Amino acid sequence: MRTRPLGRTGLAVSELTLGTWGLSGDGYGPVDEAEAERTVARAVDVGITLFETADSYGGGRMEGILGKCLPKEAMVATRIGIDLRTDPPKKCFDGAFLRERVTASLKRLRRETIDVCMLHHPSFVGLVETDAIETLLALKSEGKIRAWGVAAAHSSIAREALEKKVEVLELPYNMGHPRDLESLAGDLIIARAGVLARSILGYGVLSGVFSPERMFEDGDHRRDRFTRMELEARLAIVDELRFLVRGDIRTLRAAAVRFVLANTVVTSAVLGPRNEQQLIELVREAGAGPRYLSDDDVREVFRVLEQAGVRV
Repeated sequence: MRTRPLGRTGLAVSELTLGTWGLSGDGYGPVDEAEAERTVARAVDVGITLFETADSYGGGRMEGILGKCLPKEAMVATRIGIDLRTDPPKKCFDGAFLRERVTASLKRLRRETIDVCMLHHPSFVGLVETDAIETLLALKSEGKIRAWGVAAAHSSIAREALEKKVEVLELPYNMGHPRDLESLAGDLIIARAGVLARSILGYGVLSGVFSPERMFEDGDHRRDRFTRMELEARLAIVDELRFLVRGDIRTLRAAAVRFVLANTVVTSAVLGPRNEQQLIELVREAGAGPRYLSDDDVREVFRVLEQAGVRV
């Protein structure tokens, strides 16, 4: 497993990160806790050193699993800022609340320090008009976190975070939706911010195995995320990207992972398996032979997207 420096944080992390939203049971339906534990343990075995989670995943249960399963040398990036005490849950970036959540996360993770603590999809108001950043900086000076970051839902929030000298940014980035990160590439390089790329398979669409008739079960966020027309449009683009499946790239899923790793602005690609077998397949496909797409293939991906009307 290769490593890359996480921006200017002084940390070096594996190019692949284990994301745990799917394992928590929140995003795609229930996951057996023993399966989640096996998946985390296998991630350690294959050399993954960074584990991405949130204090809200499973109501804190996912952090507890990581605390139980991870060796001390493994690194954790967790998100905070969702108040589960309300119905429905709401965002909260008040400093006192964030400090409380970090204390709870440290207990569940069984650690004295969180490696990366990120605000969980803040709005402009949550990022700028609260004491959230000041609180994270204070927690860093107290040794409770090593680096602070923002998990941004879109580029406008990420750009504002860069203005605030954010150390780590988490952004959606995949070969069907590259615009947010691409539009920030120059700023990210100048700021020397670490970059975690999430949604690298476009919630599974880029796996290449969906049909337009695909039905999503209750509890699967994609049931509400994609209309039938939206899914059909995304799959039409996927069909145009199948030229990448050749040679040692045996699946579109492998091409999607390698597309993300080909971008040198990215520190680590966040995988989102729901079980141990999915993790094994993703790591095997990313690591077999050349790990990245060629420059020519990346250029062709952008040409295909432009022809399909996707803003790149």
